[in-house]
Amino acid sequence: MQLRKVIPCFGSFIGIALATSALSSPAAEKPTAGRQVEQALAVKDQDKPAARYLLFLPKQYDAQADKAWPLILFLHGRGESYGPLSLVKKWGPPRLVEKNADFPYIVVSPQCPGKQRWSQPRQQQILVDLLDDIEKRYRVNKDRVYLTGLSLGGYGSWTLAAAHPERFAAVVPICGGGDPKDAERLKTLPIWVFHGDKDGAVPFSRSQQMVDAIRKAGGTRVRFTTLENYGHNCWSAAYASPNLYAWLDQQKISDRKQAAGGTPSGERRP
Repeated sequence: MQLRKVIPCFGSFIGIALATSALSSPAAEKPTAGRQVEQALAVKDQDKPAARYLLFLPKQYDAQADKAWPLILFLHGRGESYGPLSLVKKWGPPRLVEKNADFPYIVVSPQCPGKQRWSQPRQQQILVDLLDDIEKRYRVNKDRVYLTGLSLGGYGSWTLAAAHPERFAAVVPICGGGDPKDAERLKTLPIWVFHGDKDGAVPFSRSQQMVDAIRKAGGTRVRFTTLENYGHNCWSAAYASPNLYAWLDQQKISDRKQAAGGTPSGERRP
């Protein structure tokens, strides 16, 4: 297996206006440090079900009462839309925290209804409402809020990042696609893109188009890792990489505001 890291790049999104907004977050289980629990976010539309999500608080969350924690917002793929909320634990950060209570991030993993897409306006607004609610109720380091998603969630990550680039310190879209017209809005945002070059579900070109558009717009903070000989399930390798989390830890919104821009980089890895 070879990982070939290609290079950096970033996009614009038309603002979202929806009537849906968060009222409260009735919990199925009491949030407990070191344990992932099921939660729900109530919305205004009484004829709509509450948005369901998994919440993980780091093991030391209670012990370190003065600490604000970095947050990862994770968007799952289509396969985890159909069935119980527990399906969301199948991949990515919610899977990691099931076995690692010391994972040093608050992890929020909502579930997208089966007939919906993360990139649709209603779901995008729910994600914003959810993030607002979590930031109000928990000790979140707002300077270090990270967004990531795979496949369907990769598409959703591109869309949400373009709509609200100011809210995220970094974005990690995996085997998804976005709108190249969003490049101008994304060009200063640190983004690490992953895609398998043998993907038969979401064409590799969808990621390449975004990277190229961001680079053309002048973006210098995007990284593109091609997972050679990987099909659609390239996320297993991406989320297992310690380098990914080391990179996330270096990304802060405040640093981006102060910086004039980044430097393109790329390398080949075994």
